[in-house]
Amino acid sequence: MAKRDYYEVLGVARDASASDIKKAYRRLAMKHHPDRNPDSKDSEDQFKEAKEAYEILSDGQKRAAYDQFGHAGVDPGAGGAGGFGAGDVFGDIFGDVFGDIFGGGRRGRGGAYRGSDLRYSLELTLEQAVFGDNVSIDIPTLTGCDTCGGDGAAPGSSPVTCETCQGRGQVRMQQGFFSIQQTCPSCRGSGKTIEDPCADCHGQGRKRTVKTLAVKVPAGVDNGDRIRLAGEGEAGQGGGPGGDLFVEIAVEPHPIFERAGRDLSCEIPVSFSTAALGGEVDVPTLNGEVSVKIPSESQSGRVFRLRGKGVKPVRGGGTGDLFCRMVVETPVNLTNQQKDMLREFEASLRGSKVSHSPKERGWLDGVKRFFENIGS
Repeated sequence: MAKRDYYEVLGVARDASASDIKKAYRRLAMKHHPDRNPDSKDSEDQFKEAKEAYEILSDGQKRAAYDQFGHAGVDPGAGGAGGFGAGDVFGDIFGDVFGDIFGGGRRGRGGAYRGSDLRYSLELTLEQAVFGDNVSIDIPTLTGCDTCGGDGAAPGSSPVTCETCQGRGQVRMQQGFFSIQQTCPSCRGSGKTIEDPCADCHGQGRKRTVKTLAVKVPAGVDNGDRIRLAGEGEAGQGGGPGGDLFVEIAVEPHPIFERAGRDLSCEIPVSFSTAALGGEVDVPTLNGEVSVKIPSESQSGRVFRLRGKGVKPVRGGGTGDLFCRMVVETPVNLTNQQKDMLREFEASLRGSKVSHSPKERGWLDGVKRFFENIGS
């Protein structure tokens, strides 16, 4: 079947920049990566197609030959050697594109690859975030195989020198008008092959498992903060170092408090009589209850500031404050006698020559102006 145009595969214009080509490949590779679509042959084919297109268009010489001669300029049939798409689907090109994001896939000397970085979302209560905690988490990851020691060969055997590249990890290939050096498709750049694979890891040197880790959460963390655990990501390959684990903090909503940086806020219900006559109410804080004095004739919505009752940020600085917004409660479940008393009280207010509603007059004046503007 005829190959599709490489620019069409990546969905970019023919004059696309190297950055645009890399972004387009990254998007497609993330979408169709076999690890994300383990049972989809179609996704695997699309991943390989995108990889091949990027391998050509990301190289200046190969792209120039493709632009001038099409697939003939880069087709292995034109020069007689192996193709660009041969070999490891997860090889150098994948590591080049995604290594700057996840840290994985970078090949070192002797075919060693650094393990991929991992992310874990850790949900905490507000109290855990404010005061810190020690939390145990379970991480699905790839760890080094204990049976073979990570080299992929069955016990009693060992990897042998690759016959294709003679241990160099690179092969020279003729592609149309160009001669290039490319990662060996047989050993994937390691310079060695495995004749008797380990039965436990199937020659990969790594096994998928669930690892339990203890995470020390520092006091004062907030939503979006990250804790880095070096080397706790996926195990490397070929003796490469392990990746890192990034634990991202997600603080659960609290039934009483809301957090904004170093400050906390809450609502405090106050009875009608306490708001009118004054008094004291007990207010909860993360360190226990404190008593707040309510001045007489306080209005609903008044805010009281409790200094130093907020959060001490993880990155330093002073402890924040707690802002308490007063909400006057309307009495409910009144008896007939209580209702009569309120009616009598209301009548006494309206019969007085003194205004007892500080906001009422201003509100009525605003309503009057509103209707006057409509009528004019």
